[in-house]
Amino acid sequence: MASFSGTTSGSSQEDLQQLMDQRKRKRLISNRESARRSRMRKQKHSDDLTAQVNQLKEQKNQIATNINIVTYLFLNVKAENSILRAQLVELSHRLQSLNEMISCPHSPYLEKCTTVEGPETYPATVIQGPSNIAFNYHHDLDDFLNPWNLLNVNQPIMASSDSFSY
Repeated sequence: MASFSGTTSGSSQEDLQQLMDQRKRKRLISNRESARRSRMRKQKHSDDLTAQVNQLKEQKNQIATNINIVTYLFLNVKAENSILRAQLVELSHRLQSLNEMISCPHSPYLEKCTTVEGPETYPATVIQGPSNIAFNYHHDLDDFLNPWNLLNVNQPIMASSDSFSY
């Protein structure tokens, strides 16, 4: 290559320069394309994150709504439970009072308590209270305790959640 003339050498320098310019342009174009792809990936990643944020916000709102509903239902059940507990206490007291009246013939609430033979083979206890109301223990009390015979129940038990402190 040393034997080439100066014009050839100048021509080859131009060719070399053109080759270098061509490589430089290719590299420049490649770098620009790479930068464009990088910006596109970055934009797509940003869009994906924005979509994920919106989806998480929606899920958060749904969960908050569900929590509010469950809290409301819980408070209603808690209030109803308090009412039922109060009714249980009241009914237990009533049952205890009735059992005391039946089992204690010398109760101050009763004026007369006698045992008589009923039409059945077991004895019946006739109890007469201060209002001169008498009832046959085996017949009337069984009617009272029979859940199918609710005609003898004349006093509703009323309670509200306002009367209880939590």
